[in-house]
Amino acid sequence: MTPATDRATPLDGKAEPDATSARRRRGGRGKLVAGLLVAVAVAVAGGALVAVNSAGLLDGNAEPTRSAGALPPATTEVTKQTLNDTRDADGELGYGPVTTAVSRRPGTITWLPDSGRQITRGKSLYRVDNEPVMLMYGKTPAYRDLKSGLEGGDVEALERNLSKLGYDGFTVDDEYTYDTAEAVMEWQEDRGLDETGVVELGRIVFAPGKVRVESLETEEGQPTAPGQKVLTYTGTSKVITVELDAEDQRMAKKGSEVEVTLPDGKSVDGKVTEVATVIQPGESQDAEPETRLEALVSIGDSKAAKGLDKAAVDVTFTASKRKDVLTVPVAALVALQEGGFGLQIIEGGRSRYVAVETGLFAGGRVEVSGDGLAEGMTVGMPKS
Repeated sequence: MTPATDRATPLDGKAEPDATSARRRRGGRGKLVAGLLVAVAVAVAGGALVAVNSAGLLDGNAEPTRSAGALPPATTEVTKQTLNDTRDADGELGYGPVTTAVSRRPGTITWLPDSGRQITRGKSLYRVDNEPVMLMYGKTPAYRDLKSGLEGGDVEALERNLSKLGYDGFTVDDEYTYDTAEAVMEWQEDRGLDETGVVELGRIVFAPGKVRVESLETEEGQPTAPGQKVLTYTGTSKVITVELDAEDQRMAKKGSEVEVTLPDGKSVDGKVTEVATVIQPGESQDAEPETRLEALVSIGDSKAAKGLDKAAVDVTFTASKRKDVLTVPVAALVALQEGGFGLQIIEGGRSRYVAVETGLFAGGRVEVSGDGLAEGMTVGMPKS
C-alpha cells in the first residue's frame, strides 16, 4: 500500500484544457476522489475513528494559497511516551477470605479466644471439655484419625508441625510410623491429653499459616456437636480483595504488579497473590448465575495500611505496557480503502497520507509506527 503524496500540486503554467479534456478530467478526478474517500466510525479503546473526506486534498485545480482548504479542522502531534493498558477497580482492604472452623467433636465449649487475636502453630484455637483444639499449618484439611500405618499429605503436615514444635526421633515424610506415634505421645503429654499416639479427628485444625480470629459463632458454656460453627478466622496479613468481570482476566494475573490508592490518597505498590473464579447466584430464582473474578492483592508497604482494618481502596491493574513508543489519539486514525490505517501528515501547509501499523490501544491513544513517522510530526484530527 503506497500512501498518496503531493496531491495538492497546482496546475499553474499549463494551458487551459478544451471542453472534451475538461470533461475527461472531471470524470477521472471524480473516480479518484471517490476511490480515496475514507469514512469509518468505529469506537476503539475509548477513541473513535471518524468520517474523513480527503477530496479537498486531491483537488488538482487548487491554487497553492488554497491548499489549506484541504487541511483538517484540527491537528495534534505525534508524541513518544510509555503507553499503559490499565483498568481501575474498587477493592476492600482487610485480611482476605474468611474461613469457618466447625467442631468435629461433641462436648461443651470451655474456652474461646477474643476476636482479633492471632493464633500460631501448636496453640489452642478453642477448647472442648477443657481439651485444646490446636492449630497446625498445612493445606490439606484434617479429615480422619491419624495413626500408625497411614500415609498421605495430612500425615506429612502433622510430622512437619511436630518437628517445628521441637519434637524429633522420626523422619518427616508421608508415613505414620511407630516413631511418629512416639513423638505424638510426647506432644500429647505436654498438652495434657491422653497419650494414645493417635491424633483423633477434631484435635487439630490445618490452616495455611497463623490466623486471626474474625468472629465467634458460639459462646463458652454452650454445647457443640460435629458440624457446628465455632468461630471464623482469616490470615494475619493485610490484603485487598477485588472483584472483576470475567472478561478482565487478562488484567488480574498472579504475580502481576498493581498500584493501590489508599483512602488518604497515598499510592503504594501491590502484587496479585491469588486469582479465583467466583460464581455468584442470580438476583432471582430464574436469573442466570454470574461468573466473576476475585483477586487478592498484597501491599508492599504494610506500614502504609496501619490502622486500616477495613477500608475501600482503588486498585489499578496494568495488563500491558509499551515504553517509549510513538502515539497519537485514536481519533487521528483514518481507515484506508485498500485496508489498514493511516495518518494525515501536515507539512508546510500541505497534507499527505501515510500508512501506519497500530499497536497497543490505551487511554484514548494508540501506538503507531510507519516509514518516516517521527516524534513531533503534525497530524490531522478529522472532524466527526
